[in-house]
Amino acid sequence: MASTTTSNRPRGVHLVGSVPLANSEAVFREVSARIGDRLRRLPDGETGIRTNWIQWQFPLLLEVPEFESADEPAGPFGARLQLRSGSIAADVQFPELGYRAAAAESYQVFSRLKRQGVIGEQVRFQVCLPTPLAVIHVRFVPRDQEAVELAYERQLLEELDGLLDVIPADELAIQWDTAVEFAILEGLLPSFLVDAETEIVDRLARLADHVPAGVETGFHLCYGDVEHQHFIEPVDTTKLVGVANGVCAGVERSVDWIHMPVPRGRNDDAYFAPLNGLELQPETELYLGLVHLTDGVDGTEARIAAARRAVPEFGVATECGFGRRPAETIPALLDVHASVADPA
Repeated sequence: MASTTTSNRPRGVHLVGSVPLANSEAVFREVSARIGDRLRRLPDGETGIRTNWIQWQFPLLLEVPEFESADEPAGPFGARLQLRSGSIAADVQFPELGYRAAAAESYQVFSRLKRQGVIGEQVRFQVCLPTPLAVIHVRFVPRDQEAVELAYERQLLEELDGLLDVIPADELAIQWDTAVEFAILEGLLPSFLVDAETEIVDRLARLADHVPAGVETGFHLCYGDVEHQHFIEPVDTTKLVGVANGVCAGVERSVDWIHMPVPRGRNDDAYFAPLNGLELQPETELYLGLVHLTDGVDGTEARIAAARRAVPEFGVATECGFGRRPAETIPALLDVHASVADPA
């Protein structure tokens, strides 16, 4: 078995979001018991209807009277919508998207368990939000995507603002889930974006800058997780580094963390080499999604050793959320994190 010593072990663990346990309390208790001292932030597991990332948003889109089924073939994610003839996206009023309500409910559990000492005093409540581009890009015809994206963004940011009514700023962290953007950057999805990387970075910086003062914010950069497969295997970390550097340079506030995926088979120097060019803010924590249950501690430590040759300091994570894996595998997966990382 490869071995990492106390002096060179990664510091801290990041959870991307979904954890397929019964409810938020089960998530908070199980995670805190196994890796609580390694966390700075704790999501509620996105349990119930939220398990499969943004799919729970699609029925809400059907409630908007200005939208109708598209009169063209389905896209890679299923049937698409379009604006009704004569409708204007600026007039669209979305219903409650559910992110504020879900967070408010889970935070009450989080707060109670923190008072009881189950959750560490240093841990913030993490709310994971999709980028508006992701939700709209996969569900609308290309000609309507940009206009509808802005309308959806207004509603999402309104719900983000409302979180401060129920969660203290110094207890809150907002994560922006960034996956569809990499399908665009890799040329897998056609897009209305002209200069894709520049326009994606501008959008991400705008979202980060909207996060209220005192609230942490960070990014989960993602290549997808369907049946434990990326939509395309990244050649290396070049595009991840480009987006991370662009966002850190483009925001007016701090970026508190960046998360990047690492495929299971990549413990070679070539994958990690672009990390030499990372230009994060001094306070930005880097988490590498190199924990894989299928090869456990041995494989994870091999990827840690390879990553460390390119970047000296980072914490660990999985590539994506846990939502697509059986619940009975979660304890063992959390234990791998605990075995390879020191407390945060």
